[in-house]
Amino acid sequence: MRNSVKITTAVLAAGALSLGLTACGGGKDDDAFVVAASPVPHAEILTYVKDNLAKDAGLNLEVKEFTDYITPNTATQDGSVDANYFQTQPYLDNFNKKNHTDIVSVVSVHLEPLGLYSRSLKSADDLKKGATVAIPNEAVNEARALKLLEANGIIKLKSGAGTEATPKDIEKNPKGLKFKELEPAQLPRSLDDVDAAVINGNYAIEADFKPAKDALVLESAKDNPNSNLLAVKKGHENDKDVKKLAKLLTSPEVKKFIEDKYDGSVIASF
Repeated sequence: MRNSVKITTAVLAAGALSLGLTACGGGKDDDAFVVAASPVPHAEILTYVKDNLAKDAGLNLEVKEFTDYITPNTATQDGSVDANYFQTQPYLDNFNKKNHTDIVSVVSVHLEPLGLYSRSLKSADDLKKGATVAIPNEAVNEARALKLLEANGIIKLKSGAGTEATPKDIEKNPKGLKFKELEPAQLPRSLDDVDAAVINGNYAIEADFKPAKDALVLESAKDNPNSNLLAVKKGHENDKDVKKLAKLLTSPEVKKFIEDKYDGSVIASF
């Protein structure tokens, strides 16, 4: 069953508070600027900023890691955290629309190209008729996965298929591929059970893949709208600490850190 973000805001907010307190180990430190982030590469980038840049900028940065794509937004909306860094603009737009939240982008930081991976195949051309391909099961990233396959001639989507496209929007499927929709975090583990999987960049890196080298096909960075953002609740865009962090995340030091650490698997978008 598709798990697009159609859960009510009230339920999500309750979950965010519960998970947020678990992740934080208690209440939020009033003196700290707390940012919710996916572990890789977001939390790693933030930790670099915290350890090397934040003190000199007068920013008391605290990083809280979350492994899902819902709680960071609900925690930002209800004030459990001050900001988040894990998502793209299309995902944020869809989340706000479905959940009646008002979270806004502050600055674009990096792109994690979505890629097609396999334990057994050496090339996307090796996909056999009737092969099973796992894809993210939530809105926007599922559409990104299908568009990646389309861009590489594997399928063709119906005209007008947008950011909420699903396998039902496939117009041509020459190899009769079967699609298995899974939680994004489960996709790397699914590779033992499927022929290939389209995996978000952060989860691919966590699973020790090197997207620039290991992906059978990889999203192009050119004109790509899916850069990852620093985001806050509307009305906080010009807060002092928000502006400090935005400046640090788009600094030459962070750009060099991204280039050196991720070797093309994460690309600075500033």
